[in-house]
Amino acid sequence: MSSWRSLLLRIGDKSPEYGASSDYKDHIDTCFGTLRRELEHSQSEILEFLLMCSEQLPHKIPLYGTLIGLINLENEDFIKQLVEKIQTKFQDALDSGNCNGVRIMMRLLTVMMCSKVLQPSSLVAVFETFLSSAATTVDEEKGNPLWQPCADFYITCILSCLPWGGAELVEQVPEDIERVMVGVEAYLSIRKHTSDTGLSFFENEDESGKGLSDKDFLEDLWDKIQVFSSSGWKVESVPRPHLSFEAQLVAGKSHEFGPVSCPSLPSPPPVPSGVSIGKQKHEAELKYPQRIHRLNIFPPSKNEDLQPIDRFVMEEYLLDVLQFLNGCRKECASFMVGLPVSFRYEYLMAETIFSQLLMLPQPPFKPIYYTLVIINLCKALPGAFPAVVAGAVRTLFERIADLDMECRIRLILWFSHHLSNFQFIWPWEEWAHVLELPRWAPQRVFVQEVLEREVRLSYWDKVKQSIENAPGLEELLPSKGGPNFCFASEDSKDSNEHVLSEELSNMVKGKAPVREIISWIDESVFPNNGLEVTLRVVVQTLLNIGSKSFTHLIIVLERYGQVFAKVCPDQDKQVMLIAEVSSFWKSNTQMTAIAIDRMMGYRLVSNLAIVRWVFSAENIEQFHTSDRPWEIVRNAVSKTHNRISDLRKEILSLKKNISSAEEAAKEAKSELEAAESKLTLVDGEPVLGDNPVRLNRLKSHAEKTKEEVVSLQESLEAKEALLVRAIEENEALFLLLYKSFSNVLTERLPEGTRTLHELKSAQVDVMSVDPEEPSSMELDSENQLPQNSQTNGEKKGGAYNVGEKEQWCITTLGYVKAFSRQYAAEIWPHIEKLDAEVLTEDSPSLFRSAVYSGLRRPIHEA
Repeated sequence: MSSWRSLLLRIGDKSPEYGASSDYKDHIDTCFGTLRRELEHSQSEILEFLLMCSEQLPHKIPLYGTLIGLINLENEDFIKQLVEKIQTKFQDALDSGNCNGVRIMMRLLTVMMCSKVLQPSSLVAVFETFLSSAATTVDEEKGNPLWQPCADFYITCILSCLPWGGAELVEQVPEDIERVMVGVEAYLSIRKHTSDTGLSFFENEDESGKGLSDKDFLEDLWDKIQVFSSSGWKVESVPRPHLSFEAQLVAGKSHEFGPVSCPSLPSPPPVPSGVSIGKQKHEAELKYPQRIHRLNIFPPSKNEDLQPIDRFVMEEYLLDVLQFLNGCRKECASFMVGLPVSFRYEYLMAETIFSQLLMLPQPPFKPIYYTLVIINLCKALPGAFPAVVAGAVRTLFERIADLDMECRIRLILWFSHHLSNFQFIWPWEEWAHVLELPRWAPQRVFVQEVLEREVRLSYWDKVKQSIENAPGLEELLPSKGGPNFCFASEDSKDSNEHVLSEELSNMVKGKAPVREIISWIDESVFPNNGLEVTLRVVVQTLLNIGSKSFTHLIIVLERYGQVFAKVCPDQDKQVMLIAEVSSFWKSNTQMTAIAIDRMMGYRLVSNLAIVRWVFSAENIEQFHTSDRPWEIVRNAVSKTHNRISDLRKEILSLKKNISSAEEAAKEAKSELEAAESKLTLVDGEPVLGDNPVRLNRLKSHAEKTKEEVVSLQESLEAKEALLVRAIEENEALFLLLYKSFSNVLTERLPEGTRTLHELKSAQVDVMSVDPEEPSSMELDSENQLPQNSQTNGEKKGGAYNVGEKEQWCITTLGYVKAFSRQYAAEIWPHIEKLDAEVLTEDSPSLFRSAVYSGLRRPIHEA
């Protein structure tokens, strides 16, 4: 990397490029000196790289803004080009709905105004464009209030850039900024309050309806800005390097930033109904995701009495680094620990990362990314961050009974993976008390599932060794052992089934063709022994042959898939097949899930058969004590969803290819026609047509391009047919899944129960922690959340209060909500059918409420 690129990239960091100096002024002087020399030779490269750094390292924007201001003093044309480029990018981000791009560009424009590069009136004009669009959107007559998420986003952009330039705006254009603030206040008075219902980290917050009464993210941000403005616009967390160069910058020319326009939004549904409104609202929330309050794990005292605006700025920094360095975990951790502030922020950093990891409906990036970032932060800050992470785990563990089911599963997967990178070291003796709890208590299930996942990542003896300080927890370890091959016992050696299994095994070892094995089953096994014996012999024997490793299993399924398909051609028999797989791998949850998932991938079992098996009597009894059945149904739904997603991507790609191919065919045809109409002299006589050799070549090319278009169109038709079939399968899957949920909940929900709170208090009058004892997780007072909410559903003595039947219902309802939220985009197209066939008045109201909450559909419709 050339020196000027390194200097731009590392400005503000402790790095060799800047020697021992950590002073921002020195860094800016050094970088500016180099850029000034390079501008003559690399102007376009510097412009692109400077913008790239500003976009992808936005916590350094104050430094880049000052650099731009200094360059403006010597090369106004370059800065004019830069401003025009930013305007183009800004408009593109607005048109495409790139929320992060718009937010970061707004911050850059604000800082450029501080450095005298932009006129304050230009920035105010952008604010007013956003205000006008937002006000129109929420207007019942002129706009479409269903797209309030877009309007809220515009107002959030205005408010969130004020920490970087509010003081300068007030100083330079006080009347204009006052007009903007009045406009924001007017917008907040006409918009609808948005609740966090369906997106809360804790079930009891949804249940109590806190999201309906407490301030939402935008209202809370407005309060922070009000406090910020009343304190003289002072913010400790935003560096202001332009002040060191103010005497120079004031001489620069301030450029105009051209007008921008907000994209037009869809019109309201022509026939408003609960379904049509819900679909469009869901579309708006997908494009402009609602920001919710950060998960406040630690008491405010842990954050060094930061001002509310500083907490907001720090969270912005951390989210920006996570967003733009998502492919570089080490760089991400390095930037996170080196943010441009003078105070410690380990607790805030942990809260922000856990908020992203547990975000609903899904985190911005794969959970593994956050796992790796936390690991690297523990290595980068060995004396501080591991203890903070441990504290977060302990606090979340205390409230595990209230944690959303999706969040709970993510926490289990993260924690087991995290421990596997630190030799599985954890003070398990602190949690040994879970053995005294009933087997359905969430804390006990949490420990059990973490240990099971650890065994998957290591081996049984290693995990057992890690809990030697709490040897009783061995009871919660999964069974130690391999496959449960029912013909392995010597006692059954002479049985008919054992003999048949040996015969099949010898045929496989002798590499007998699949046709021969199928003929043997049809002629010798099935007629004499019936379906059950045939299925058990075939499945147990083939799975035993493939039990040595995952690769062995795949080979068996690929080679002998036709055998499985012959024995189990319909859904009823596939359910029996899955039950046999589960029996064979009953001591290994991971291999059960893998085998069933692979069988679905090879279409040996259908997703409907998997759902039917999961809701069989044997599995229903495990719903509240094990993740085993839920993992399998999650895999089935996810694989079905992925098929549809992949087909849609392939169809989109094919349409683009067809468009390109049609253009190529059109050009080839035009070229051929031009050649055919051209007059050429042959033996001194004019002849119509180009050189015969060239004509033949052009004809051949035109035919090939035409054939290419036809071929692509045929492929498109085939993919579209597959998509229609996949969507039909998806509809059938969700109908069966929700019918199954409704049926089992109808059977088990106590009659007349209408709220989760009633379930939790069915056997005990007082469910909350002693009010004299503060909750282990104090929620941030700035968000006005109570600090004595129920933490773990335990009495002071440690006994779990919720009965088994009630816990079963709570857990199952939690999964109903999680599935509805996770696959809302796939459920909404089928909502009319679900309403008609499943979500009827005859279904339990708690079940309907869970589905509606997951879909973020108004609960009163349930």
